[in-house]
Amino acid sequence: MSASVPNAVRARTLMVQGTTSDAGKSTLVAGLCRWLARRGVRVAPFKPQNMSLNSAVTIDGGEIGRAQAVQAMACRLAPHSDMNPVLLKPNTDIGAQVIIQGRAIGNMNAADYHDYKRRARAAMLESHARLAAAYQVVVAEGAGSPAEINLRDNDIANMGFAEAVDCPVILIADIDRGGVFAHLVGTLALLAPGERERVKGFVINRFRGDMALLQSGLDWLERETGKPVLGVLPYLHGLHLEAEDALPINDPAQNMAGRFKVIVPVWPRISNHTDFDPLRMHPQVDLEFVPPGESLPPADLIVLPGSKSVRADVDWLRQSGWEQAIRRHLRYGGRLIGICGGFQILGRRIVDAHGFEGSPGSSEGLGLLDVDTDLETEKQLRNVHGRLLLDDAPVQGYEIHAGVSRGAGLARPFCLLDEPAGQRSEGAVSADGQIIGTYLHGVFDAAPACAALLGWAGLGDAQPCDYAALREAALERLADAVEHHLDTALLQRLMLGAGFASGQRCASALDG
Repeated sequence: MSASVPNAVRARTLMVQGTTSDAGKSTLVAGLCRWLARRGVRVAPFKPQNMSLNSAVTIDGGEIGRAQAVQAMACRLAPHSDMNPVLLKPNTDIGAQVIIQGRAIGNMNAADYHDYKRRARAAMLESHARLAAAYQVVVAEGAGSPAEINLRDNDIANMGFAEAVDCPVILIADIDRGGVFAHLVGTLALLAPGERERVKGFVINRFRGDMALLQSGLDWLERETGKPVLGVLPYLHGLHLEAEDALPINDPAQNMAGRFKVIVPVWPRISNHTDFDPLRMHPQVDLEFVPPGESLPPADLIVLPGSKSVRADVDWLRQSGWEQAIRRHLRYGGRLIGICGGFQILGRRIVDAHGFEGSPGSSEGLGLLDVDTDLETEKQLRNVHGRLLLDDAPVQGYEIHAGVSRGAGLARPFCLLDEPAGQRSEGAVSADGQIIGTYLHGVFDAAPACAALLGWAGLGDAQPCDYAALREAALERLADAVEHHLDTALLQRLMLGAGFASGQRCASALDG
């Protein structure tokens, strides 16, 4: 990738940090990116370090956090591994798989990663430099809070990054949680003097009510801190964007009219639960995530999700009594889908000879599909498209897995994927047609594939649901909120400088 863009058009970087996790950092970055993109600005998202089990495959064959992939879409760009150069995917309570510039380099505990951080920092700065050479603006997202004192040493996720690239910071807080003024003032108080100076203003998120009742608090905040409130974003009811990591809370009111019941058992290391967002948004579907410790309710369709620790999660499934519930569901004619790790769990055996997920060994799967899986050291990362063999519906998605599945069950594939050398069969369907296993994340995203799968599962009049259009509408709605509720003149000065010409362009080597 070339970094030879003249200094005159090197990107300015603005960083969004939050007072807490889930304060709205990812959402605000996406909104800023779309607001700039639709004004003709060449903009790219960036997150120095992310910890998430929701990931996406990039145009350069790497892996980044799902939120950064959505932010790239907000910029009307294909996701690239430089947009999230350090990704941590937890696989135990004290350890994680470390992914640097899209490639897994191994598993580390917290102490090992602390020692590795110098190399991670170098990779992070290298990726940012490439983006800064290719775009007019880089909108960066922090992680958690910059006031986490125990994580300040060698920080690369928040102020450590902002100081390294000398960029301004805006601080966002969620008023819907309560205590918004304490969050903002307390966060500033815990920063070093130079870090406090770097904060150029505040954004208050998720406000609902009469703005007149909030104004006195805003005036006090500006007097107390000497920093401006850039604006107050309203609570955007019904807004949906893929979650960075947190599992969505079941909302009984969301699909009260939905009559087709889909349940997703949630095991401890569930990954890529964004696979189910199209079902959550589907007007005919009532989707429920069933947390550990609860019984699986009756359903038309059970979907076993991805897993970062497949052997541990199949053990958890058995301990929770879910295996018996799944077999009972099948006896009564219910349908069952396993995605990625869920596909592996449907097979006969999962072998981890290299200790990829922990101690070397093997675990028995449910034996519902005639396949065995070996976990190998090299991940398979690819974006794919093809056609379902159910009714020839087009399908698209992405694969992120270390497992390689083999066995007679693959003779009845789920779909055919298009590749340069021809078509490749993928997945497995049971002989009785009740069970599907596939490595395709995002299998419900394409409206025809989603309708076909719901029809196969028993929803006779399944309607297409255009999830891509819903995402696009959400991004436009966020950009509208930025335009109407934030101080866009100050934002422009922070990101573009006083001399910016809106027609200015620069070529990007990240375009696909």
